[in-house]
Amino acid sequence: MKKRVFVTGAVILIILLVLAGGAYTVREDEYAVVTKFGRIVAVRENAGFNLKVPFVETVTKVPRSIQLYDIAPSDVITKDKKSMIADDFILWRITDAKKFTQTLNSSITAAQDRVSVAVYNATKNTISAMSQDEIIEARGERLTDLITKEANSDMGSYGVMIIKAEIKSLDLPDDNKDAVYERMISERQNIAASYKAQGESKAQKIRNETDRKVAVMKAEAEKQAEITEAEGEAEYMKLIREAYDTEEKEEFYSFLRGLDALEQSFTSGNSTIILNRDSELVKLLYGAGLTEQN
Repeated sequence: MKKRVFVTGAVILIILLVLAGGAYTVREDEYAVVTKFGRIVAVRENAGFNLKVPFVETVTKVPRSIQLYDIAPSDVITKDKKSMIADDFILWRITDAKKFTQTLNSSITAAQDRVSVAVYNATKNTISAMSQDEIIEARGERLTDLITKEANSDMGSYGVMIIKAEIKSLDLPDDNKDAVYERMISERQNIAASYKAQGESKAQKIRNETDRKVAVMKAEAEKQAEITEAEGEAEYMKLIREAYDTEEKEEFYSFLRGLDALEQSFTSGNSTIILNRDSELVKLLYGAGLTEQN
């Protein structure tokens, strides 16, 4: 009886061990590569519980998340033979677990070596095709895109993709930093002077145009004033002509003018007036007939 219980327990234990060796799980951030006698038979990409043939099939897991790798700073030479120091970092990921396993034996270290060499070569080639001034001007996303595109040229054969290869710092050697900075400052000052000159030129054009418009408006206003004045004088003369177009009206007008003259004479404070016998005032005071007799 004891022997039977022992045998049963041993069988159950063996079954559990077999089942344990044949079960595995896959997480969201990894691939599971199943091999049979060294040959890849399956790649599990979906997270969950899976089974394999115990002692026959082997499961190797590789990450599917984005990997960060920081490569060592390196000297690069520009097109105009200027030395610079580039310090890159790389974001990469495994896109094809089967190729990755076949070519790099599922080794993250081997993949880091591959992507670092590719990025270094791409950085060197990109910078060597540009002058130092062009590199400084293109610094940022444009330079990153150029390096990333070239570095990715043969990464697909390893089942790897470089998401971004970015220069986190691009410095000048200490022996020529000051000269470059002075040249950059001088160039910026020249650009600022050019903008200032352009602004002053535009401002002068605006002032000249404004002065011209004011002069034209003033001339038009003066012309219109002269026309209005001339029209007023013409209307005045017309009214005068209409008012004294007969002998009686003309005599009455002369009479009024005489009265006005007499009034002006007395307002000056004088009480004595010496008049010629032919004066219109004498005629006004004494009448034309009386003046003639005197």
